[in-house]
Parts: sequence; structure tokens; C-alpha cells
Amino acid sequence: MTVLKPGITYAHEHIPIDRSEVIEDEDALLDSQQLVIQELKELYKKGVRNFVEATSRGIGRNVAYAQKVATETGINIVQATGWYQSAFLPIEVYQLSVTQLAEMMIKDITIGIKNTDIKAGVIGEIATTKNRWTEQEEKVYNAAVIASKETHTPIMTHTSKGTLGHEQVEFFQKKHANLSKIIIGHVDLTGNPNYVLEMLKTGINVEIDTIGKNNYMSDAKRVDIIKAAQDAGFTDQIVMSMDITRKSHLKANGGIGYAYLLDSFIPELKAGGVTEGFINKMLVENPQRIFGGDWND
Repeated sequence: MTVLKPGITYAHEHIPIDRSEVIEDEDALLDSQQLVIQELKELYKKGVRNFVEATSRGIGRNVAYAQKVATETGINIVQATGWYQSAFLPIEVYQLSVTQLAEMMIKDITIGIKNTDIKAGVIGEIATTKNRWTEQEEKVYNAAVIASKETHTPIMTHTSKGTLGHEQVEFFQKKHANLSKIIIGHVDLTGNPNYVLEMLKTGINVEIDTIGKNNYMSDAKRVDIIKAAQDAGFTDQIVMSMDITRKSHLKANGGIGYAYLLDSFIPELKAGGVTEGFINKMLVENPQRIFGGDWND
């Protein structure tokens, strides 16, 4: 069981991440440690106490780096295990069996990551490609289910531009995974409340986690999805985050910064009719249940 500090949780962030070589964009190497520390100190003052790390194997996971950020800011960082989407997969995903991949994740969770005693508290973000689920990605998903069942560790996924969310849910249903401990990521990028509601009806959790990325989808659409979930009674299954992945996202570099969620998006939610109680659930109560609660909660 992952222990979260009492307070606000950003449920899908990256400290650090490196996608720069694959996508040939230096901005996609988020290694600005001191700038991140500076921003997170301000978040701490606003009540943020936990960041769930979504940087898995092959995209720059660095527990020592993240631990320094945690130590200097007071924000608890939940470390991750697993593998991302096909374009970023290291050679072991091709070479090893599903069982062997599961064993690697189990070791990260029960013993520690690499040669540290820092244990992973989430499996993710595991990913599918846009409109396509590759053989290697399915291999990772199968291994993730094994590791999750063995260790009672939550799973967090990535849907590329909001695609294949329903297919991911169906996969986990067929594998008899614990849907109450699985989060389907980036569902806000569907821009479609009904699509998201169909997922929530299964009991699975979802993330509204690209908040502020209006070049992908407007925040107004995110408000619509959250309000629709509230109206339908699905207030226990949504968490929020920003998925900061680039240097240019940081405030010092002209970006919106991590505080945008609290300073700008929350007022939009309130203006759109979303209640204080639901907002508190998304930021505090739901992450506590998913990441820190009993396995059968």
C-alpha cells in the first residue's frame, strides 16, 4: 500500500522525464530541477502534499533526482514502475517474457528501484499508441496486471490523444483486474463527456490530467466532462493533474506552471457548477483511496 500525506495530490506528473531523443525535441527533456523545486515549494504553500510520478522505465526515470525534489520541497513523490509506449520501449520489453517483465516490476515495488530502498507505489504510466495497441504494449499491460495482483499496486495508463480508452477498460475487465485501483489517463483529450461516462460506469477511475494544455483540448471541455460526471453521480472515480513534461511548461520559461490547476482551473470548475465537495474528492479523497486505501476499497 502506498502512503500519501494528507492534502492535495497531483495524480499524474513527471519529475523528471526525457522523450527528447525519440521525438527530436530538446524541450521534451524536463531536467530543470531547481526550477521545479521552486514551483513545488509554492505548491506546498497551497496545500499540495503528493505528486504521483508517471515517469516509468525508458523515459528518464531517476529516483535520486526525484528524491532530492521531494526532500527540498516537502512534497511526497510516489515513484513508478513499468514501461511507456512502443516508440520509447527499451530492448528488454522485446527480449523478456511477460512473466519476467512482471518480476522486474514486482522487484521495484517490493524491494526497491535499482540499488535503492525507494519502492515504486504505482505501475505506470503504461501506454497505448494513438489508435493502435502494439504487441509490445499489450505485453507490458499483461505484465502490469500480474504485478498489480501480486503486490496490490494501482495501475495508471496513458491513452494517446484520448484514444483506446474503452479498449483499455475492456482489457482490464477480461483480466479480472481490480478496476477500483486502475486509472485510465488523459481521458480529457477525448473532449467527449459521454465517452468518459461509459468508462466510469464500469467502476474504473479516470484522470483529467492534461489541464491547461489548451492546444490539445480546451479547459472548457474538461469542465464539461467533470460537470457531466458530477451530474451522473460519478464523483468517487476522478483525479486531476497537469502532466507537465516540457521545459516550456514551467513558469520561469514562460509556461503556465504547476499552480495553474489550483489558481486558474479550479475557479473555472466552480464557475461551471462543480461543487467544492467534488473538487475536494478529486484533489484529496479519491487519490487517497486509489493509492493509499485498502485493496478492496
